Amino acid sequence: METVTIDNRSDFALWAIERAKQIVAEQGTALALAARDMNDTAIGEAGNALGQAIADAMLEVFDGLMDGLGAD
Repeated sequence: METVTIDNRSDFALWAIERAKQIVAEQGTALALAARDMNDTAIGEAGNALGQAIADAMLEVFDGLMDGLGAD
């Protein structure tokens, strides 16, 4: 994944939109396919993967904000 510099609210909004598109394309598709197949185990796994991708994205931006403030 490439590094993105966020200098203002507009940059952040664009990053969030692109990151959300990526997450939905990757994880949402797996969840939809599992639901279509009515596979409860796969639904659970895909749902967990979707939640983890969202959490990872939030931590990614939080870590970037902390780095910008000079924290380690």
